[in-house]
Amino acid sequence: MKKTILLVLSIFNFLIVCSCSEDEKMKSIPYDISGEPLPTEQGADKAVMDIKRSMAIVDSSMLHYFKDGSTAMSRYYNPYTNTASSELGSVWMYTSAIEAVNSVMEALKNSQSAVPQLYADNFNRYAQLLEKLYDGLDYYKGSFTLTSYTQTKKWTAYAVDRAKEKGQANMEGVLNVYDDQEWLIREMLRSYRITGKADYLAQAEYLTDYVLDGWDCYPDADGNEYGGITWGPGYVTKHSCSNGPLVSSLVWLYEAYRTKDDKITYRKIDKNLNRYEVTAKKADYYLEFAKKIYAWQKRYLMMPSGVYYDLVGATANSPQFETVNGIRYRKGLALTQPSGTAYTYNSGTMLSGCSDLYRVTRVDSYADDAKNLVAATFSEFAKKDADVENYYSYPLSGFSTWFNDVLLRGYLAAEKQNIDAKVSIESYQNNLDYAWAKFRMDGILPVNLLLGWNLSSANNNVEAMFSFSYASEYAMLANYQFSNTSE
Repeated sequence: MKKTILLVLSIFNFLIVCSCSEDEKMKSIPYDISGEPLPTEQGADKAVMDIKRSMAIVDSSMLHYFKDGSTAMSRYYNPYTNTASSELGSVWMYTSAIEAVNSVMEALKNSQSAVPQLYADNFNRYAQLLEKLYDGLDYYKGSFTLTSYTQTKKWTAYAVDRAKEKGQANMEGVLNVYDDQEWLIREMLRSYRITGKADYLAQAEYLTDYVLDGWDCYPDADGNEYGGITWGPGYVTKHSCSNGPLVSSLVWLYEAYRTKDDKITYRKIDKNLNRYEVTAKKADYYLEFAKKIYAWQKRYLMMPSGVYYDLVGATANSPQFETVNGIRYRKGLALTQPSGTAYTYNSGTMLSGCSDLYRVTRVDSYADDAKNLVAATFSEFAKKDADVENYYSYPLSGFSTWFNDVLLRGYLAAEKQNIDAKVSIESYQNNLDYAWAKFRMDGILPVNLLLGWNLSSANNNVEAMFSFSYASEYAMLANYQFSNTSE
């Protein structure tokens, strides 16, 4: 009898494997891996549940993607084969781990009065983990000399790829991009706000100076700036991802200095192409730049549907230079037509940006933009009943799982300003809870939260940044639940 059962099972398993091609779409495993019931908690209880789940995902992810306590992050982990890839994550991917830890610490800090023991037991260990992650970030750091629109200067920033030694990463050409610095600026500022450590603020400001040195301040025929930040120093295309992410960070920098008289000196170009220095209060400088970048992206990259294009091209294929008064500078370039896929993160950063601008300026147009963008993004990206009845499916191609995390940030920022995004936010909560109850395996959630794992074990690699994004989302949702409870 036992032999007969084993034979039947073997045949069944053989048929499953043979029926799955390597590129087959994600399908649900025909049983619940976790076996937990869907949660019924509400309010503070749900917030505590969210924090605990966030911490559990962070802890599992650190174990699986950072083998043996290393600061080198594997790009993939497969819970079915218990293997991590030899390929390491880029600096952008690595930043997702910092984001997740920031989100956990933020949630713990905000819940301290409600659940003091949870805070006491965990906050310091995540603060230590945060410092370790920043220490590991130095393997992506490098230095190079850049000729920009206004100057030639040596900079130290972060390269795409990890080096074998700290501070030795290759920054030349297209090997560093501005959006990578912008995601880091955001997290450094969050770390500063959570811990109060001035070094995080100083690092964020330095990187902000580097990125704003890439703003195209070259005058057009009418004497106006071309505007926009290229994808990186080696590019001419100007992307939503190299502009929108900086808006909120600039608002946060404004808030850090609005009660102070600190000054900053920066460079500009006049209509005769002369370069000159300007000194201004930091608070004024940061807020005006936030408004300027936001306005530029809205003007050039918004689609008729209200969401955002990926990029806009230029009238040359590579950076152009000129010599003025014996000094070499980069030239600005006129724009072509916008193009590319409407990714969730490009709209998410603009939703966060206009929500933050509205918060500090109370200018109604920013609130109107936020309301319109909440509606446009949910209509564009959230598909009800597409995979599971009464649940909303979001894009999954490429890096969309992490992109969707950025859109949630936007919904939460809008909701804080009493701009209704509740249905959108709840859809994220429902999807995470569904996957936690049905598909959690080895502490990891699948790429497709609603359909689960692939029937072919080898096809279940999960990007590190996806796993950390789930942890961040759970922690951000905990803050949302606590804010609703306290109202």
